[in-house]
Parts: sequence; structure tokens; C-alpha cells
Amino acid sequence: MHASSLSRRAVLAGTAAAVALTGVPSLQGRAHAAAPAYRWRNVVQGGTGFVSGVLFHPSVRGLAYARTDIGGAYRWDDSAARWTPLIDHLGWDDWNLLGVEAIAVDPAHPNRLYLALGTYTQAWASNGAVLRSDDRGATWARTDLTVKLGANEDGRGAGERLLVDPRVSDTLWLGTRHDGLLKSTDRGATWAAATGFPGAPSASGQGVTLLVAAGRTLYAGWGDSDGTAANLYRTADGVTWEAVPGQPSGAAAKVPIRAAYDKNTRDLYLTYANAPGPNGQSDGSVHALCTANGKWREVTPVKPGGTTPDGGTDSFGYGGVAVDARRPGTLVVSTNNRWSLVDTVFRSTDGGRSWTSLKDSAVLDVSETPYLKWGGDAAKFGWWIQALALDPYDSRHVVYGTGATLYGTRDLKSWAPQIRGIEEAAAKLLISPPVGEAHLLSGCGDIGVMYHEKLTASPSRGMASNPVFGTATGLAQAAAKPAYVVRTGWGDHGNGAYSNDGGQTWAPFAAQPALAKDAPGPIAVNADGTALLWVFLHWDGTKYPAYRSTDNGASWTEVPSFPKGATPVADPADPTLFYAYDTDTGTLLASTDNALTFTARAAGLPSGDGQFELVAAPGRSGDLWLSVKGNGLYRSTDGGVGFSKVTSSRASYALGFGKAADGADYPALYMVGSTETITAVYRSDDEAKSWVRINDDQHQWGWTGEAIAGDPRVHGRVYLATNGRGIQYGEPV
Repeated sequence: MHASSLSRRAVLAGTAAAVALTGVPSLQGRAHAAAPAYRWRNVVQGGTGFVSGVLFHPSVRGLAYARTDIGGAYRWDDSAARWTPLIDHLGWDDWNLLGVEAIAVDPAHPNRLYLALGTYTQAWASNGAVLRSDDRGATWARTDLTVKLGANEDGRGAGERLLVDPRVSDTLWLGTRHDGLLKSTDRGATWAAATGFPGAPSASGQGVTLLVAAGRTLYAGWGDSDGTAANLYRTADGVTWEAVPGQPSGAAAKVPIRAAYDKNTRDLYLTYANAPGPNGQSDGSVHALCTANGKWREVTPVKPGGTTPDGGTDSFGYGGVAVDARRPGTLVVSTNNRWSLVDTVFRSTDGGRSWTSLKDSAVLDVSETPYLKWGGDAAKFGWWIQALALDPYDSRHVVYGTGATLYGTRDLKSWAPQIRGIEEAAAKLLISPPVGEAHLLSGCGDIGVMYHEKLTASPSRGMASNPVFGTATGLAQAAAKPAYVVRTGWGDHGNGAYSNDGGQTWAPFAAQPALAKDAPGPIAVNADGTALLWVFLHWDGTKYPAYRSTDNGASWTEVPSFPKGATPVADPADPTLFYAYDTDTGTLLASTDNALTFTARAAGLPSGDGQFELVAAPGRSGDLWLSVKGNGLYRSTDGGVGFSKVTSSRASYALGFGKAADGADYPALYMVGSTETITAVYRSDDEAKSWVRINDDQHQWGWTGEAIAGDPRVHGRVYLATNGRGIQYGEPV
């Protein structure tokens, strides 16, 4: 689950009407100039998100696909041993399509690939879409659906929900969460409700959880049963559906999660749980249906409900299942949501009569992605294991997804992340230091803060520790003392820390306000590192007073005059100055006494939700820029007393600064926004008089409005936070 991803609903909220500030001049300028050629790459972190599905192609050696809950789909390049992203072309307006609900391949046509896209089913989210390709995802044709899909909702590790009919390759089936079963007879170009399917569409629940072919018969799992009614249906002719006789019932078989068919033995294996998962499962089972005679048998490796060594209950469900195409009766299944004893993958070579836990003999090597140690001494086998695949051309090549990576083995013993090319972080905070080893510090959802000594390798220190955070909420550097950095976030052993070596090592705040545990919001540090200002903001939007510290967090005092929930900004040149933008009232406030008190300066600015961004130009006192989304960009050169509208920007969602161009005396500006109609990534070398677009139509990455930062040491280099495709960095070719 990506905690930051839910904030995307703010994109759909209306922005305030444009404001004309009486007596304040506009900054006129050309909207755009000739675009330079840029090369875009991921800053390597290594996975960092939930891999919800993996699919080896049954007819092509070395070809596989992976899907993620918010970060797109990938194709495995066996010769390069890395994954290639397939839907980075989806742009700002299509951010909801970066979540991949399901993948389908056509065994008879190896170049054909299908994706069902849609991240959320809530009213504020857009409808889903189906992409179809004839060249393994290099190019796409698209059909927009009239229904919503939920790749980042409960049940996202189930499936696959998309299937090519084994009898007619032009026929596709798509299981939805709330709109029943859909069918296409023209390779996904058009869709209609499948007639005769017994599952009743529901505004809540899971709907169709899986589709699988067993020979020429199709099976569909149904996630809305109460545990007593049928939850598995089949059709032999594509028209008439029936409940499968003799199917298992009860809490342990309430929701069908995944299925795999052994064509050699004609056994259909299914995993079940008492909830759709990946979280919330506490019971489950595994069953096999002999499709030749209709007989069922339970093949559950270990039944949930036992006692753990600490006296707790060993609760979990079952998730992934895959069969060996080369060895009849050989299969693997995974547990899911097994926190105390840790999830595992079980393997059987006799059709499920006996099992071996592969975790028990596993040797994990996470040297390529050290963050998987989560601040500890060793990595664990995994959690949220619902994506599980077995190479049809190599019986010892097994891969499984977790909430943070994709592990693979070639000998059933030695496991390592098979993740190169997959980057799924929901990035939130970026700093590019002016000096030091690292050109980038980042704060992300789920994986906290990282110190990037290289851009091409996962940080060797892993996640920042002492303490370890899940999601980072604040990251700030003292402008005149860049070795001093502070961070805040969601953690079990403290919610704030400071560093005196640029973010390499950390010490926790000796104390913290009581609010910090449940509402650790953003933080700012003044230019010389002597004053901290910490804002408290709950994930549900509740705003609290800010607190100030002048002793590295050993003590804190409330700042009543600071606007609740505002993001604090420190002046980069004057250590006595702080700023805040009150989005509720459209007012700029300032402090001239090290954040002791704040008073209003400019009023009448655009107001609205908290996505507005106030940034200070480096090295200059009182030079403030305000991004107000659809209302564009404003600038103040007098510490917020007056603001001018920057007319070259029609919309501005994120703004950052980098090294000035040769001959220029002002830092380069980088903006996620628009100058005319296209929301894209722009650079200006002339104080926003003109802009050039620096990304292109193939590099858009959905939602990119969280943060952007130029490199103060390399002109033209820019770091971009995305919501699901990690951190992108671009450089002029």
C-alpha cells in the first residue's frame, strides 16, 4: 500500500479562480522556446513498491511481464537481464492509468500483449482503459472503458482478471470489481457485458477476482461470496456459465485469489483466503480440481491458526500459485499477510500431497538493494506475496513479488532481487545539495529517506535509520550549512531526526511533541541550522499547531501564530526569516524572529487545497515563488510583501531551482506545469520570461506534481518525483 498515492485525489479538486492583484505588475515573457533534447533515466533505488503480478509467456523463452499497483507495467529483457517500462507515455491527465489491474498474453501470437489499467474506483477517479499491442508493448492502441478498475485497492494482488480466450484469439475477457464480467470479440477494441454470467455487479466488494483457462474451459473467481455461496464459475462455450460443483466453502475458501492449470495432469490449482488482500487476510487454503473427473482435493501446505513462538496466532491467507510446465504435478504456492512467521513459498512435486518451504533453506542476497534490510542487519523473505511465477522453460527459475521488490532464484535456494529497471517509489521530497558526495537526497512513501551517493545504484546505506521511517513527510537542509539536514516521517521509534554529515548518518530528536506520533508533517530549518520549525499534519488532512526547536529537537515550543497545516519555508540567506503560505485564506505570512512569531504580509492570493507550493530562490533573501496549480505562478522579491503574476506560466504544480546557465546570473528554474495547454516538465534560464519543455511524449510518468529539483552543480540536470515511477532525472543530450 502506498500511503502517498491517495493524495492524488487532490488533482481532481477545482482550483480557485485567477486573482488579479491590484497595483502589482505582471512578469511578462514568452511562453516557450525551442526545446532541447533530454535524456531521462530513473534514479536507481530498486523496486521499492508492490509488484502485484508476474507472467511468463508460455510460448517464448525468456519473455515475461510484470505489473505494479501504481507504477505501470514492465517487459523482461532476458539478454540485458532487466525490465523495460511500457507505459511511461501516459501523461498528467492519465495519472489514474499508471496502476495495472491485469495483464494478458496470447500463447498463439507471442507479440500480442494486453493491459487493463485503472488505479482507483472511487467517484473522483477516471474510468479504466485497455491497451493492446502487437509488438510486446513497444506501441499501443487504446480503448477507454466506461467502468473503473482498482489496481491500488484491496484485491490488487489477485488475478489475472484479463484473459485471451484459448479458442478464439480475438476474444478477450475482463473481470471488473463492480461491473461484472466484460467481453470483447475484437481484441479489446470494444467491450460489452458478458451475457449469462451469474455474478451480480455490486457497488462494493471484489467482483471477478481471477480468470483462467483450463484447456478450452474458462473459470472465473468471484470475490463477493459470503463463504457459503458459489465463488467459482465456469463456461465451456463462452455463453453458458455454471457454478463449479463441489467447490470448497467456508472462511478459509471465501475469496478465490489466484489459479494455475497443469495441462499435463489436468489439475486446476486455486489459492483462497478469507479476504481479498494483500492486507487483512487471516485464513486461507489451497485446493485442486481435477478437470477430467470433477473431483476436488484440499492440498493446503499449512493451515493458518497455529501458535507462533511468541504465543501469538499464526494467521495468514494464501496468495500466488504457479505450475511447472515441464514437470507434471510440480507447483509452487505462497502464503500472504503472514507477519509473525514471515511469508513463504511452498513447493510440491507430487501434486500438493507434500510440500517444502523454500524459505527454510533460502539464502537471500540483497547487496544490490540494501534498503531491503529496513534498517536492520538482514532482509526477510518477504511479505504480501501474491505475485508468483515459474519459468515454463526453466523449472528452477521462480520469481515472487513482495510489497517492495521482486525476488528470483535459479536454483531454488539462492534468492536475490530480480528488479533491475523496475522503480515504483512514490517520491515526495527532493534535495540536491550544493556540496558533498551525494547529488540527491530523497524522501518517499513507504521507504523513508535515502542518501544517493550514486544515481545509477541503489543507495549503499539503504533507508535512513535511527530511526527508520515508513513514509517521509519532511526533509530540509540548512542553506548556509548544508551538512545539517533534518527529516520527519511515520515511524515506530521516533518521527524526527537530524544529520551533521549531509544525511549519511542520523540522530533522533531527543524529544518530540505528542502530536508527532500521529501527525508528523513537514519541517524547515533556517539558513544556519539553529532553528527548526515542525508542522503537524495528519494523513486525513487534520491540521495542528506548529512547534519550534533551537536545540536539535531536544525541546519544542508551540508557535500559535503559524497557520495550521502550512508548509514552512526558511529564507536561504537570512537565518532570522521564515515564511508560510496559508492556503485556507490565500495569505503569505513571515517571521523575522527565527519562527517565534508570524505576521501576515500579502493577502488576496489564490486559496484552496494544500497542494500549493511556496519555494525560496537559493542564495537570495526574500525571493519567493508561489505555485498555485491552475492559477499559475506568482513571484515576490520583497519577502512576500507583494506578488507579481508570472504570465509565462498558465499552471504550476511544482517548482525548483538548479545551476544557472553559462552567462546567466540567476538560477535555472524547473517547473511541472503548463505554459499553454500541455502539462509537462519545463526549464527556464531567464527568470521565467520563457520556458522550454524538457520531457517528451514518451516520458510523462502520469502524476509528477509532488516535487522537482535542479542540480545546483550541473546545469540542465533535474530530478523529478513521480507517484509510482520513482525518481526520474533528466540531462541535456
